[in-house]
Amino acid sequence: MGLAEIISLPEVRASKQWDQLRQALHTRFDEWLDEVQEQLSEPTAPLSEVTETVWNLRQDLTGSLSETIVTEAHLAERSRTQAPCPQCDRLLTARAPVARTVETMVGPVELERPYFYCRSCRCGFYPFDEVLDLAPGRKQLDLQKAAARLAIELPYEEAHQVFGDLTGVNIGSERLHTLTNQVADGLTVLEVAPSRQEIEQRVAEVAAGKWRRPVVVLGIDGAFVPTCPDGARGRRPGQARYRAKQARWTGQWRDAKGFRFYLIDEHRIIHLMSWHQVQNETQLGEALRAVKEAGLIPEDEGRLCVVCDGASWIWKHVQSLFPDARQVLDYYHCAEYLHEMAKVQYGASERALEWVEATLTRLYLGKVGWVLGGLSRMQATSEEAAKAISNCWEYLNEHRDRTHYRQLRRGGYPLGSGGIEASHKFICHARLKRSGAWWYVANSNHMLALRCAKYNGTFDQVFVRHQLRLREVSE
Repeated sequence: MGLAEIISLPEVRASKQWDQLRQALHTRFDEWLDEVQEQLSEPTAPLSEVTETVWNLRQDLTGSLSETIVTEAHLAERSRTQAPCPQCDRLLTARAPVARTVETMVGPVELERPYFYCRSCRCGFYPFDEVLDLAPGRKQLDLQKAAARLAIELPYEEAHQVFGDLTGVNIGSERLHTLTNQVADGLTVLEVAPSRQEIEQRVAEVAAGKWRRPVVVLGIDGAFVPTCPDGARGRRPGQARYRAKQARWTGQWRDAKGFRFYLIDEHRIIHLMSWHQVQNETQLGEALRAVKEAGLIPEDEGRLCVVCDGASWIWKHVQSLFPDARQVLDYYHCAEYLHEMAKVQYGASERALEWVEATLTRLYLGKVGWVLGGLSRMQATSEEAAKAISNCWEYLNEHRDRTHYRQLRRGGYPLGSGGIEASHKFICHARLKRSGAWWYVANSNHMLALRCAKYNGTFDQVFVRHQLRLREVSE
């Protein structure tokens, strides 16, 4: 005689709940099919008409299904009659249910939940909202996240149109603008940076099978972005209901200073992290120090290399924070410097081009001493040329320990700062340098922070932070 299978009481209850839920879902689906039948001209309609009808009604279906699941799964919470006050812990009696409609990526969801009010504390609350972890307002977090992700790629007006076409949900361009700035408000470099574990994993993947440690490159540079003064906010002067024909403010190109850590894997660049902001050199140094002190970059697992141009403020921070890193003067920036000097000395001639090519070849072979000697013996053709030659000598002499290009090539180190230049293009230029766009500095920094989070792979954790902040405000 076989043993009877023992079924626990919770399993029976769960099975019954699922049966009830399935029945409710079938009912909702039947109601949706009735809508489809009304919309379609005939069952044999062409595919284009069928897909258009289903597409237009898709959120009615998915939203109603979500609403049914939530309603059936939380029957006890929806029928709650008593709840303690969150401030004085007094037991309160539920008032009449209050309806609330929220918009999600799958469509609108209508909820009815009991309302509790404490007269002593003069506060009201909805426990059901807390159980469902609803965000304040009509638009829920999944919708906000998708909208913000699109807004950091496209201008707000275009993002508004594309978002509506793709989701069927209307979010105005002004709402997108406000949402994006709310999400990014107060973000710091550590909040958009990957964890040390994630960076170590990427370094380990590149190091696998290699006989020497991979090269971790730090690039520091600035990119100009269009900004407008805070005084441009508000209504422009002009007649009633009309704006002035010409703006009363003048735009300014500001330097968005940033840094980027990345790996060199043969001919590939593997991104680790970036941080770009419209900021001064002190603020950039503080951000770089925060990364250093947080130990995000595993310097012992890679060979750290810093590639920058000749700006003294950059090397000041490098010497302070990464004194043991291999320092490289950007070879191509150096070439531009030599071209400018040759133009002053020889004019726009073939001789100037020959001198530059010969000098760059010597530098490429690591013969910086020969170049310095040649500059010291060069006969200036004018006072301006004499000054240019003297400045060039001082420039190369100051960075002579950063121009051992032959040795650097053998070590697998990069000679140019293309990595940080590329990050300016896909982080700063792609979004901020749009035709006719002028940015308030605060808004440009918000946009840059979110774009850094996207390429750092931390956009999700930025939205977790946003969710926690919304919860604190609601409390």
